[in-house]
Amino acid sequence: MSVFTQLTTAQAAAWLEAYALGNLEALTGIAEGVQNSNFFLRTSRGDYVLTLFEEVTPEQAPFYIQLLAHLAAQGLPCPAPVANRRGELLTTLGDKPAVIVSRLAGRSEDTPNLAQCAAVGGLLAALHLAARSFPAPQRHQRDIDWCARVAVEIDSCLAEDDARLLRDELRQQRALRPDDLPRGLIHADLFRDNVLFSGDRVSGVLDFYFAGVDDLLFDLAVTVNDWCVSADAALDSERCAALLGAYDAQRPLLPAEQAAWPTLLRAAALRFWVSRLQDYHLPRAGDLVVQRDPDAYRSILLARIASGSKVPWLASPAQGD
Repeated sequence: MSVFTQLTTAQAAAWLEAYALGNLEALTGIAEGVQNSNFFLRTSRGDYVLTLFEEVTPEQAPFYIQLLAHLAAQGLPCPAPVANRRGELLTTLGDKPAVIVSRLAGRSEDTPNLAQCAAVGGLLAALHLAARSFPAPQRHQRDIDWCARVAVEIDSCLAEDDARLLRDELRQQRALRPDDLPRGLIHADLFRDNVLFSGDRVSGVLDFYFAGVDDLLFDLAVTVNDWCVSADAALDSERCAALLGAYDAQRPLLPAEQAAWPTLLRAAALRFWVSRLQDYHLPRAGDLVVQRDPDAYRSILLARIASGSKVPWLASPAQGD
């Protein structure tokens, strides 16, 4: 979340008149994240989050809103879109698609414990299963083809070593990533700052605006690379075991997924290294914009390459170590 488009209180109050949410009491920009403009919205009837879509087109935006509504109806603790007086979930504020969603309780955890890692693994499996019945999926927008396009755009900005690493890993992913893994709708951005906890219980999962169809294992790799990473960019085996075990208990992982696990961990590291390189070298204008350090995911990618096939997996004898 970030603020690329500034709103005045008067603009927001006038727009809010179309909703049965009472009077606007406070509007506060949210600094975290990098995709859309987000604001905490306090009204006389409660607390909400207002999102203005910055990169998502008006044609794409309904997919994300319908997905949130579907998952919330399935019992997932995700923000529920709020309809206006005409029954519309998605409207326009200024010239941007806009949505109001419920504000969830809880807080994110920078240093999750084993119980919280297990809770996230279970949540991700439940999300994958609940999304199976969503009627209108779309392709994951930040797949390997997107990485390759961005690599071309930023090539001239990179140091020689980075450019070579990026080209080499793109080639490796094209050559090694299997095309027959279980697929479905994925969150694609389940970082620690996108999950809220009340104690060790997940009370909210946020920011579905990268969601789309891809390998389910890729989503798991994105999550593990953030939740289970150590200070030296290696994976913590205990946190991995907790997260993967809880996921596997709900959606059992296949032997083919075990074989592909090291490659998918690299694919997930590559995707976020590329996006951070893009944000660093080709930044968008905006206020309160968070710029993530590209070197953090460069280190993660190098650590996954160096570890080869020796990465933490399930401890079950049926799955292997």
